[in-house]
Amino acid sequence: MIARFLFPVLLSACLTVTPVVAQDEAEGDLSPASQAVIDAQGAAAQLRDSIGKLSEAVTADDQVVALTEVIRGYEQGLAALRDGLREASSREEELQQRFETQRTRLASVLGAMTALQQSPESTMLLHPAGALANARSGMILSDVTPGLRAEAEQLQTSLEEIATVRELQAGAATMLGEGLGAVQEARRLLASAVTDRSSMPIRFADAPEELQKLRDAAQSLDDFASGVSKMQADVGPPISDFEGAAGSLSLPVVGTVMRPYDQPDAAGVRRPGWVIATPPAALVTTPWSATIRYRGPLLDYGNVMIIEPARGYLLVFAGMSQVFGEVGDVLNAGEPLGLMGGSEVSAQEFGAQFVADAARGGDAGQSESLYLELRKGQETLDPAAWFVLNPVVEPEQD
Repeated sequence: MIARFLFPVLLSACLTVTPVVAQDEAEGDLSPASQAVIDAQGAAAQLRDSIGKLSEAVTADDQVVALTEVIRGYEQGLAALRDGLREASSREEELQQRFETQRTRLASVLGAMTALQQSPESTMLLHPAGALANARSGMILSDVTPGLRAEAEQLQTSLEEIATVRELQAGAATMLGEGLGAVQEARRLLASAVTDRSSMPIRFADAPEELQKLRDAAQSLDDFASGVSKMQADVGPPISDFEGAAGSLSLPVVGTVMRPYDQPDAAGVRRPGWVIATPPAALVTTPWSATIRYRGPLLDYGNVMIIEPARGYLLVFAGMSQVFGEVGDVLNAGEPLGLMGGSEVSAQEFGAQFVADAARGGDAGQSESLYLELRKGQETLDPAAWFVLNPVVEPEQD
């Protein structure tokens, strides 16, 4: 009888479809998987909102500012979505492991109960001391039943959570594929708008001959930046308190700091700046109001942009595919400096690839490298003391 009682209870518990709980009944908090899904859905909404603003940006009086907001909003949404998907995928893996463990245990119990139900006379053999001891064993099994049922119900909830995560991943992949074309168009329009804009304030006259001589003589990025810092043909800094901004600057690109200041790479080479891994075609913006001191190719660094946020300070960027503006232009904080190189996969593949990269974590999908250097006079400074690293843009953990 005990077997006949236990088997239906356990079987029912395993087959009952339990909806995903939004909150933990004991604590009232969202389950980890539910929270990850909510975070990812919020990021997806941010992406859709950013894409929806593209038509408004095309007709804006200052297209450069409007298009920059669209692209940066899209990229920040992507970064947030990547974090949400990574968290959800991590939760899915954890649930899968728990499921396998619980499934094995419950399968063994159910197998034993099935055998008991099919051969009830065998219950008399459960204990060699006879019927009384057998009855006591039955009472113990009855006490265990609620715990087994609870495990079965948790197992079902885990399966539902896994299904929810997979639905999120599929929906995100579809939405991303549909939105890729819009942001690519925004980047194209931005490059054109920056070229056409003629109202930029000029802080000092271009000195092409002096810059050309300096560039030809430079043996390294350090040589060139040091030379630029000595060219004091301007009329003063565009802002008043750059030093007071230390510790509050936003990073110029959405990405991951792969190599901190003065950390050797695989070849043992140390660089007095940061190497930031970015996705293809990522937008680079100025973190503070600044004057362009140089833009263009330099040695084997590709395109280099040097801006002056205050007298005596320089921010050096290297690795962009396109650079915007002209020497002498004064930029407001957040205005575009250029775009990273690389090419994104087709819209049909982008969403699925993004989801797969997010699940892997790390720098997956971030194939480009931006070099950032902060200088004061002839010395370099550690950017860590100036820039804010937030959950969207954070250093890679070893």
